[in-house]
Amino acid sequence: MIEPWDPWWLKPAARTICLSKDGAQLIQPMANREDLESDQPSDIPCGPKTPLPSLRMLISTEPSPLLAVHLVDIIYSYCFTLRVYNGDWQSDAVGSAMVVLSISSVLGQAGQPETVQEALCYCLEQTCSPAYRHIGGLQFGLALVDDITNLLSLGSPALICMLCDLQRMIMAAGRELKSEKQRKLRKSETKSKLKLAERKVYFIMCWVHEQPNNTLSSLAAIVSAEKSSLMEYGGNKSFSRTEKNVAGNKGKALIEEM
Repeated sequence: MIEPWDPWWLKPAARTICLSKDGAQLIQPMANREDLESDQPSDIPCGPKTPLPSLRMLISTEPSPLLAVHLVDIIYSYCFTLRVYNGDWQSDAVGSAMVVLSISSVLGQAGQPETVQEALCYCLEQTCSPAYRHIGGLQFGLALVDDITNLLSLGSPALICMLCDLQRMIMAAGRELKSEKQRKLRKSETKSKLKLAERKVYFIMCWVHEQPNNTLSSLAAIVSAEKSSLMEYGGNKSFSRTEKNVAGNKGKALIEEM
């Protein structure tokens, strides 16, 4: 019998994640195995093994103010994928990574959403598409918006662990692709997409590390408000996302289950 999977970000242990000042995972003393397991729950993803560099070492200009919006897109795609795979992305790293790329505008389409609403609407549209609507459609998507809020409320340590887990998934998919027999062109395109996605995830991980908690809590409040708007304008039923409807509803983006 398959037991239902409980997301790690909803467990009490997720609120006690600690990383070093430079963002790396803390070195645990090698006590007996039982103590080690109790201190480090196995279902909580590990943080980076090495310190995270300053953004100044990665770019010469100020980071884009849209990174917060892109983080929302990335969190959604991660939570979607882990829920689909019951937390076990290791069972199919390539398949899991492909799901992430198909849901995320930022990682899969080199998208540049400019508002939280735009980021959420793209992800929800993919969730309600023919490829995924059987999983739960709009209601499943709205539950994932709650996942975003929960992860943001945990603060930067949990977000860094989440992004590190996503990075490991993408890198594992790249390694698996090397051993798979595919047409060279398709294989090369997929590997390029994965490499670019991995770099984006690492960069935003470094950005998250430098953000104060009030920035993340404010972002969580915006996401929560956007969910309320979606619920107000038809969260419990299908409705069209057309320019006419958007204009008629003061810019509220609407989702249709296709």
